[in-house]
Amino acid sequence: MSAASSSLDPRTPVIIGVGQILNHVDQGASLYEPSTLMTQALLAAQADSGAEAALASAQVVAAVPTISWRYSNPGALVREELGCVDAKTWYATVGGNTPQSMVNRLAAAISSGEFDLALLCGGESGKSRSAAKKLGLELDWTSQAADQTPDWMDESPFFMGHPSEAARGILMPLQVYPLFENALWQDSTRTMAEHLDYVGGIWSGFSRVAEQNPYAWNRTSFTAQEITTPTSQNRMIGYPYTKRMVANPDVDMASGIILCSVERARALGVPADRWVFVHTGTDAKDRSLSERLDFYSSAAMRIAGNRALELAQVDIDQVEHVDLYSCYPSAVQLALRELSISADRQLTVYGGLSFAGGPWNNPVGHALCSMVQVLREDAGSMGLVTANGGHVDKHAFGLYSTSPPTAGYRWERPQAEVDAVAGRPAAGDYLGEAAIETWTVMHDREGLATRGHAACLTPQGERAWAVTSQPELMAAMTSEALLGRAVQIAAEGELQFL
Repeated sequence: MSAASSSLDPRTPVIIGVGQILNHVDQGASLYEPSTLMTQALLAAQADSGAEAALASAQVVAAVPTISWRYSNPGALVREELGCVDAKTWYATVGGNTPQSMVNRLAAAISSGEFDLALLCGGESGKSRSAAKKLGLELDWTSQAADQTPDWMDESPFFMGHPSEAARGILMPLQVYPLFENALWQDSTRTMAEHLDYVGGIWSGFSRVAEQNPYAWNRTSFTAQEITTPTSQNRMIGYPYTKRMVANPDVDMASGIILCSVERARALGVPADRWVFVHTGTDAKDRSLSERLDFYSSAAMRIAGNRALELAQVDIDQVEHVDLYSCYPSAVQLALRELSISADRQLTVYGGLSFAGGPWNNPVGHALCSMVQVLREDAGSMGLVTANGGHVDKHAFGLYSTSPPTAGYRWERPQAEVDAVAGRPAAGDYLGEAAIETWTVMHDREGLATRGHAACLTPQGERAWAVTSQPELMAAMTSEALLGRAVQIAAEGELQFL
């Protein structure tokens, strides 16, 4: 069945244009604010679609939240620059899942007839901010009043941690994802050397894709050992993660996507070979860190990810192209487990957050643009994009193809099923004996260990948190397998080995 077939439901959502912008300040480019880069990306998407009137006819401008510069409604700035002054503005909550979640919502609104054409954009100017700070420059970028609110805003609460974690200062993703890594290592039965070789091999594959991607920030290919071995250029950050194993948000990047109904695509005269259909979308959230059953599984990934495949009436072996969210290696390994994906296949189409670039909430905007291009070049194939936000707890999935969906676009949020999966009680300010479940050690810019923290299980099976700055304990935490190690949690959560 061809994309241009008259039997297609005219409300079927389809991506008709994608654009990506790299602003290499490190190579002499000018300093631009995020909204300007977003506008440029959407102009590139319009050129990609071949429809000169696409942007002017937009009814919605949806923006991914920016971190490098604060806006209250970036979609309004982009709308003004593009001239689609009657378009509504949408804004989402913070999270790496946001671009895919926004596609899911926009596709549903188009499918239901709420509107016909929407723009999705995201951009960051982290490199420009860093350059300006080094040069002592004051940036005269746009300052929006707080009352410039979007027409629609995701009201999901911003949540980055349970009070039990916050009480021990465990707040940032960099402190959290290594906990999953060490749990995955221990569950694998590999030695640490074997596990690093495995993880480094996966990450090396991501770097090779970035090397071939003209829109990747860093197009250097690295071997597994170059990625996992600490050096002066690749310092240890959070055991066992080196700098090349974590996301790189210090970039100037933007993406733009034009999404519309088949009816509008035809009216704009967009050639059918530019169309990529949105087949299915799903969204779900895991429990908080303190309440998850363990650190080597994800109920939301398993249930929502596989539901996206079921809705599209395919299994994972029928999906030729995947892009797995890759802020840290543990996120990819969880997806491999929960979606039954082989680590031997290519796991990204854009190159991942460590190499192609990790512009805070918008890496998946770039993954989506790259997926569209890959699917156009492999007509009829299927592509899966996964997205992850927070502490491996907010998830979104989407399936795409140049062939239309047989049952129309389908979107579900199977949250009730995820919530029904057993969790674990949080022990709060527990003091007493416990056993280490997983652990990590933070390092400073010189690569020196500064603070260790551990998730522990009490004799009652509740989860408690412990921390230490003792050199001898941190040395053990970076050299030994500590699963099940008996410990004492003292006042203020101080970790003591028994």
